[in-house]
Amino acid sequence: MRPSILLSACAAFFSATSLADSNLSEPLSSQQILPDGFKPPQVFQNVNLLRSTNLEKAYIRETVNVVIENIDSKVQDQYYIPFSADVIDKVGGLEVRDKKNSGPAFKSEVVEYDPNSLYSSTQFFLTTLPTPLPPKSQLTLSITYHILSTLTPLPKKISQAERQYLLYTFSTYTPSAYPTLKQKTKLKFPTTDIPDVIGGGSPDRQGSTFTYGPYNDLVPAGASEEASVRYEFTKPLIYATHLERDIEVSHWGGNLAIEERYWLTNQGANLKENFNRVQWAATQYYNPPTSALRELKVPLKAGSMNPYFTDDIGNVSTSRFRTSSPKKGAEALLELKPRYPVFGGWKYSFRIGWDADLKAFLRKLDNTPEGGHVLKVPFLEGPKMGEGVSYRKVEVKVVLPEGARNVRFETEVPLVGVEEGTYRTFMDTVGRTTLKLTAMNVVDEARDKMLIVTYDYPFSAAFRKPVTIFLGVAVVFATAWGIGRLDVSIGKQS
Repeated sequence: MRPSILLSACAAFFSATSLADSNLSEPLSSQQILPDGFKPPQVFQNVNLLRSTNLEKAYIRETVNVVIENIDSKVQDQYYIPFSADVIDKVGGLEVRDKKNSGPAFKSEVVEYDPNSLYSSTQFFLTTLPTPLPPKSQLTLSITYHILSTLTPLPKKISQAERQYLLYTFSTYTPSAYPTLKQKTKLKFPTTDIPDVIGGGSPDRQGSTFTYGPYNDLVPAGASEEASVRYEFTKPLIYATHLERDIEVSHWGGNLAIEERYWLTNQGANLKENFNRVQWAATQYYNPPTSALRELKVPLKAGSMNPYFTDDIGNVSTSRFRTSSPKKGAEALLELKPRYPVFGGWKYSFRIGWDADLKAFLRKLDNTPEGGHVLKVPFLEGPKMGEGVSYRKVEVKVVLPEGARNVRFETEVPLVGVEEGTYRTFMDTVGRTTLKLTAMNVVDEARDKMLIVTYDYPFSAAFRKPVTIFLGVAVVFATAWGIGRLDVSIGKQS
């Protein structure tokens, strides 16, 4: 199994998209090993930098727009992005692009330190520019990423109806491996209720936006100035430690069966007293803000049908499904209510599933003697909430028809693992081909990213199961006929 770029046959059917070749074979690994005490070569300088940090969701979203200049005498194509060692394993979705060009993202990977060296407090992503930058030339980069499990509730325990506040600690200077001539940092909060601002000087406040800077003096590489803010966020911090998503393709049934299994937790503030069910029931009439998870809303593709919602106990009846017609193109909506409100520190595991018409996701390629097919599905669906949903580990398994071969795939989601295997079910012979993809540190914004799988499914393979069933039934009848013809009587034949 290997990732490959889909050729013109796929492009003839699907709308043109620029898909980044970001599939990795090892978690957070690179072929480059850094020595102990490594410092990036000072071949660039940041001429102008603007960092925007969005705190409106339960995870941090950062966008850094920076104009870089090659100050070396040779062309350069390697740009290092630093992160502290205790944060880098929580970073996901890092993309570096040319802000003035709508092309694909540049190749970016985590670089490792020599395992025999001393522990380093700073780790790096290495971005390789597609075209080396000549001396004295400039390039505007747009760097986007998100950070999971970094926001801390303060206080850590609250009453059932109390408002929740989060603490965010950061550097007003954007961490950089290169000197910066001019920079500014902006923070966007969900509300204007920000009671505590510590360190970093006095920011410019405009509603729910804070601005630090501009800093017009030269800031050396690695400089930092710690600051902290505490702001209101009376919403659940929804975090899935694990998500298993199965996509099963049935050519004979014309059906696409999807099942998702979640292990959720709320990373918000814990309750400082026992849960009061009477108080909770009273709040259902006026619906005040709460840090507990009340419900999950899962938008589904038009034409989705036959949904189900179960947990460790069994079927959960507190759900509602709003269907939609494929002709109208509107999304269907699956509304889920857990058996109990999920407060801070509480956990809830469940599974949901639904069917869809295969014709909306699968197309057969013309002029392919081996029966080429293209499957285009979302890499991630799941809940879509205003406060956001983050995932520590996502495993997507695509189960193809028995006899499918020459499987290839493409996705924009950075992967840490790719596996090919077989899955045996009723009346299978050699088993169905499966493709398992693993991603780390994913957020709900990945709902917009697609997974494209191409495979060959010969005409003869389509009759494998009917022939197997026919032969199985024939063997049963032949065996029954043969047994019926046996003479098992004890007496002597006349």
